[in-house]
Amino acid sequence: MGETLAPADLSVAGRDSPPRIAVACDSLATSDLASLYEEALGGEDDASESVLRRAYEIGRRGTAEGVSLLEMATMHHEALARLLKRVSRSSRIQQEIRRAGAFFAESISPYEMAQRGFRDAVSALRRLNETMEGEIKRIAHSVHDEAGQLLDAARLAMSGMSQDANPVLQTRLGEIAAILDQVETELRRLSHELRPMILDDLGLVPALQVLAEGTARRNGLMVHLETSLEGRATSRVETALYRIIQEALTNVVRHARATNVKIQLVRDSKGALHCFFRDDGVGFDVISVLSRKEGCGLGLVGMRERLNAVGGTLQIRSETGWGTELHLEIAAEK
Repeated sequence: MGETLAPADLSVAGRDSPPRIAVACDSLATSDLASLYEEALGGEDDASESVLRRAYEIGRRGTAEGVSLLEMATMHHEALARLLKRVSRSSRIQQEIRRAGAFFAESISPYEMAQRGFRDAVSALRRLNETMEGEIKRIAHSVHDEAGQLLDAARLAMSGMSQDANPVLQTRLGEIAAILDQVETELRRLSHELRPMILDDLGLVPALQVLAEGTARRNGLMVHLETSLEGRATSRVETALYRIIQEALTNVVRHARATNVKIQLVRDSKGALHCFFRDDGVGFDVISVLSRKEGCGLGLVGMRERLNAVGGTLQIRSETGWGTELHLEIAAEK
């Protein structure tokens, strides 16, 4: 359905012959970089500091232009092969191979630095998500418990007043009591949407069942949830999946004009967790949405960040008039 390039890769697939959005360098830019690489590799006979500095700059440019590490390795081997064709003595061949090895190692050092920075960013993102979820949980419990207690106190005070009130005032107090009931219902709904306690107490599947039923009831949708999951995942995985599905349902309600949504949760033979989310709405131009400078829109940035934090991947299929399908995959936890 689209190649996996890194955690939370956003791959794009059409229904028949899927186009892809991938972090890949334009062929002309790759060719230009290959020429620079070969020129620098064969330009001097030693591994001087200036040569290694040039190798580093080529590697830095490669990371900036999205050239993959595999493309860099191919570039190196092709340049080295052409260089060795010009060398006749075996002793010189060994010397050139050692020098080229040092050159290549320096050229890929920016990739190593980028990977280290990516791991640090994912770790920081995971901590941020955990902090945010902890704060959301605190607010949700306050809305549910403390606001509920205040509403109960208001009802008791009104009940005491009603006993001594005239019929007109009793009618007004009854109207206020009905409004307080509506307030309590809305607060409970808000509390659940902020952080459903059932997610903490019973797990992902029961929480999604409540979410699906509520979304269907309020918006006239048919939401089908199918699962063969047994047991529970870690709290952070369950939270990430719940939030992503919650966002996807919000997108359906706001944008898709769909009548049916299907959510499937399964584990494969390797223990990886898969979630398939499919709607029959109007669909959208995936490439256009993912190319927006302001962010992917439709909450896709938030989905990607949540999946990054748990080492997951996201693939998207959508066509006008066909609807949209999301495929989330999270590797088995070790």
